[in-house]
Amino acid sequence: MKVILRQDHETLGKMGAVKDVKDGYARNYLIPRKIAYLATPSALQMLEEEKKQAGRRTEKAKVEAEKMATELEKLSLTLSVKVGEDEKLFGSVTSQQIADALKEKGVAIDKRQIELEDSIKALGIYDVPVKLAAGVIGKVKVWIVRE
Repeated sequence: MKVILRQDHETLGKMGAVKDVKDGYARNYLIPRKIAYLATPSALQMLEEEKKQAGRRTEKAKVEAEKMATELEKLSLTLSVKVGEDEKLFGSVTSQQIADALKEKGVAIDKRQIELEDSIKALGIYDVPVKLAAGVIGKVKVWIVRE
């Protein structure tokens, strides 16, 4: 059975691709979950309209993400932590702590959007990248100071 994908799928491909799948897989999984349409001429027209709408949504989300990125560039967070000898932290600063500090400043960011390369285990100033949308990454300046 030929189907047209309405959205990106891990194993089948990108949105708009025409795929030949088994009948049961299409009827019982793809079509009820609105992952795919049956490949008919009218479905092709619907798909084109969905592509246009998805493009507008992603463009709008990207513009909002760029505004948020410029707002994040202006922010500076200060986290005070307990420090032992040689100015090493007890534990480390996590993305959850950074997300909580951002929330106190009035910026709602999920901890999974904060991309720490390595855990922060020393005092200092760090530029922490925050993934906002497709291709838009903002940076927040985080000061780790002694408690």
